[in-house]
Amino acid sequence: MFDVDTIRQDFPILNQKVNGKPLVYLDSGASSQKPSSVVQAMDECYRTYYANVHRGIYQFSEKASAAYEGARKKVARFINAKSWREVIFTRNATESINLVAYAWGRHNVKAGDTILITEMEHHANMVPWQQLAAETGARVAYIPVDGRGYCDMAAFDRMINDSVRLVAVTQMSNVLGTVTPVGEIAAKAHAVGALVLVDGAQAVPHMPTDVQAFDVDFLAFSGHKMLGPTGIGVLYGKREILQEMPPFLTGGDMIRQVTFEGAEWNDLPWKFEAGTPAIVEAIGLGAAVDYLNRLGMHQVRKHEIELTAYAFDQLGQVEGIRIYGPPDPTARGGAVAFTLGDIHPHDLATILDREGIAIRAGHHCAMPLHQKLGLTATARASFYIYNRPSDIDRLVEALDKARELFSI
Repeated sequence: MFDVDTIRQDFPILNQKVNGKPLVYLDSGASSQKPSSVVQAMDECYRTYYANVHRGIYQFSEKASAAYEGARKKVARFINAKSWREVIFTRNATESINLVAYAWGRHNVKAGDTILITEMEHHANMVPWQQLAAETGARVAYIPVDGRGYCDMAAFDRMINDSVRLVAVTQMSNVLGTVTPVGEIAAKAHAVGALVLVDGAQAVPHMPTDVQAFDVDFLAFSGHKMLGPTGIGVLYGKREILQEMPPFLTGGDMIRQVTFEGAEWNDLPWKFEAGTPAIVEAIGLGAAVDYLNRLGMHQVRKHEIELTAYAFDQLGQVEGIRIYGPPDPTARGGAVAFTLGDIHPHDLATILDREGIAIRAGHHCAMPLHQKLGLTATARASFYIYNRPSDIDRLVEALDKARELFSI
């Protein structure tokens, strides 16, 4: 059973007060809170068997190595990769995308090629491609977002052609909440010989993700948005593509052999993991995957659809509010961006903080999308497994207080 009250017991941080008010945490789209089991798994490693991995022959090192590589296998099963060798640990989704831009892009993209991305991409899935295009003479083209916040698939059909080398799209927008049809996009991209990279930072923590069913070539996501620690991210890549790619960083664990004349690279996935990795963070991510598996990702998704539907219903009654993104809760995630009259989102977030409510305010690392919407910033409430309808009620009450304060 998916019981939010029981789940909340695993997150003691949620029991505190802010400004004398019970905390309502509505910023999981930026970073999620951590259950006790994740903290305990990391603490246990530090206290009882911490050591560097892969090289040591002594017991602690072997145990740490097994836990580190065990976490990789958990992640591989979580996204249904064919092999654990297709899972590379990075610092975060941003580094994962940059790894592909450097190690694959600079050896496969040339002048005259096109890189297709959407107008709603996070900067992390936009700027690396702009930089790659500037260096190679390729161009970046943008798939439009329609008036309701959906990816314009008719426009995509017109834009996909033999010049397209890569399609890089978000699986779920961190502003609009839009869920992108990545499987359909991948099929059409592959038909013209293009590869597909998916930014799954918002989606992987919130809904079932199957890289084999989607048939994507790369998937990037971060641990800290899915109950895990910061400093650990994942790049999934199809094995045959990763094998052909040169390393991103060199030195340390990514080397098999070095001579005065040169070096030979390690096997996958270690070829892309130079230096001492984020050992304890990977173990923490493995514990986070265990936690989500116990809940069931279909149940996680069902809970967020229900919360988002309730939020649309309740927020829609607040005078002067405007909500951005698809109106259908089943076609979006639990990130709800909005504006309230002419109140600046930063002022709104400050007022809500006084009421013990934590939301995000700003451009959410999606400045071009905000420009398209004619905005400089939005406020954003984002939900996760530990949120309840009562959190949304508190948000609505606080927004009404903000309206009164600003006389709107």
